[in-house]
Parts: sequence; C-alpha cells; structure tokens
Amino acid sequence: MTDRASGRHRAVVLSVVKHAYVPNAVAAHPRCEVVAVADDPDQPEWVHERNARLAEEVGAPYLRDVDRALVDFDANFAVVSSQAERHCDLGVRAAEAGLHVLQDKPMSTRLSECDRLIEALDRNGRKLLMWNRNTMPAILHARELVNEGAIGEPRAIHIDFYFANDVGAPLGSRGDGEPPIDWLEALKAAHPTGRDGAIGSKPIGEFTNEGIYPLAYLHALVDAPVERVFARFGNHFQQVHADAGVEDLATVTLQLRGGAIASVRVGRIGAVGHTEQGDIKIRMVGSEGALVLAEPRPELSVTFRGQAAHTVAHARLANEYDRLLVDNFLDAIESDRDTLLNARAARHICAVVEAAGRSAGSGRVETVAG
Repeated sequence: MTDRASGRHRAVVLSVVKHAYVPNAVAAHPRCEVVAVADDPDQPEWVHERNARLAEEVGAPYLRDVDRALVDFDANFAVVSSQAERHCDLGVRAAEAGLHVLQDKPMSTRLSECDRLIEALDRNGRKLLMWNRNTMPAILHARELVNEGAIGEPRAIHIDFYFANDVGAPLGSRGDGEPPIDWLEALKAAHPTGRDGAIGSKPIGEFTNEGIYPLAYLHALVDAPVERVFARFGNHFQQVHADAGVEDLATVTLQLRGGAIASVRVGRIGAVGHTEQGDIKIRMVGSEGALVLAEPRPELSVTFRGQAAHTVAHARLANEYDRLLVDNFLDAIESDRDTLLNARAARHICAVVEAAGRSAGSGRVETVAG
C-alpha cells in the first residue's frame, strides 16, 4: 500500500535475474521504497545470489518465499525482473495478492501466459506497466509533433533498433569439433557487462527480447494495431545465438489497421558494428510531411587517449526516461488511469512477435493473433 505519512509507494521486487535497471529505477525514485526482494526457493543458487545482492544494495530483506513477501510487507506493487518465461506467472501471483505490476520485457514468450495475466489483473482491478523506452526525449517530442498533425496522417514508418553489444564470441569463432556454446552459461557470464537481457532456461532471439521497444514506439506514434507481418530472421554476429538457433538480426514488415505500413529492423550487431552504442532511429512519412529522429539524442560525446574499448563515449543528456516511466505508473495507480504501455498493448506486441516468428519459419505473410 501507499505510506500515507510520506506519500511513498511500497514495492516488492520479485527476482532480479538479469540486469536490474527496472528495480533500480524504482529504488531511486523519490516516491518509492523497495521493502523486500523475493524469489521462489527452488531457483538455482546463482539466482538467489543476485537477488540477495540487490536486496543488500537497496537495504531491504531478501526472502526465498514469493507468496509470503507479497502479503507481509504492505506493498502496493511488485517489480518483476525474472527470466522471461517466469514474467507472467510472477505477475499473476502479485495481482492475485492485490498488487499492481511493473514488469520487465518481454511480457512473455507465450500468448497464453499473457492472457492469464490480463485475466488476473482485470479480476483484481490492478494496473500493469510494461517497461519501455517511450519516455525518451526524442520519442516524447515526436509524439507531440504527430499528435499536433505536423506530418498529417501517418502513412509509413521505419524503425532501426540496433544494439552494438556482444554476448561472448563473434559468429564464426567456434572451431571445428568444439561444442556449441551453452546459452545460459554465456548469458550468465555477460551479466557484469549488462548484456544478459535475454537470460533464461530457453534461448530467445533478439526480436523476442528487444522487439518490444520499436513496437512500443509504433504503438505510441501510430495508434493502430498490427494486422499482418512478414519477417526474416538470421544469424550474422553472435555465435551464441547461432548455436542456440535463435536470431541476432530480424527484419519485419507490418501492415497496420487503417492502411499504414511499417518496417522494423532489430539486432545485436556486435560491439564494433557501430561507434555510438548502436543505431536507433525512426523515420516517418505522413500525408503532409516527414520526420526523422534519433532516439539517443540529445547526447554528449567524450573521447580520450587510452579509452577502454567498452567505455560509453556517447552520454545521453536529459535522460530521465526511467523516472518518467515510474511517474506514469504511480499516476495510473493514484488516478485510476491507464499506463503508457498497459497489459493489452503489451500482449498485442507479444502477438506481433509471435506472428513474426511464424513468418520467419514459413516464409509467408502471417496474421497477428487477436
């Protein structure tokens, strides 16, 4: 619940398997307090170690008992940052305990799990915010321009979403006779560098893992559902993806209700693939004009002699998107409004991802599940 004396919201963090940007954003927010971190007792020891580390950092107890944590700490929302395949189950349990849910991406790897979470949220009158990047300064400005009619009726949109990051060895580096790279072990090793976002027992490709970000841009800028998709998936950069049989690069064409078309390219292109951490740009064409925006802008570039290979030389300015996302979530709770990316919108994105996977396998245009 909300602490009436301080106006602060009380959060329980359910699992911190991957990089902890969502629970850290909550812990840093002036109107939030992390009161407990919890996970199920049957999780492996390395998971408990990561959970306990975050609990110590935020000054909260760690419990190997999710159900107890949900009822014993007077929390009013849960932060879910587990393996992707557990996202919805933990969200369902939080909703059933009467808590709102702030969830890391993707919503799930299965539409049936998305539906189960939506049903639990509806039945208990709870809110959900799916983590996204729609509060980046460039996205907010572009949304204002589109809503003001600056480019007229949107007709076409193209989004590049490339991360210049590595997960272990580059494609082609595994020698003849060497065993395939173990997915889980490779992502566990990538954890200190923050490149383990797709961690889980089942490998997932970059469109499943990162596709929510460009598809959420599409949701914000052209508010029309995707009806049909055509996709091509491939392996071009990451050996661990090739060994696991999942894509590190995807190109997807989308037909939206109302006639607009969109295309999305998503990939983990390798650390040497781009000088600015990646290429994230949006190009829109409307009936009256066009716009091009770079999501990381504004930024400040700093380079110096002897700079380490993985130093971030391009620092983003006015980068308050995580605080603004938490603001949006708290406002939805307090004012009974919708969140910026609610459960049904997140479920639709999962349906688009699922249809794209079918299209990449079949070589045909596929219909997005309703």
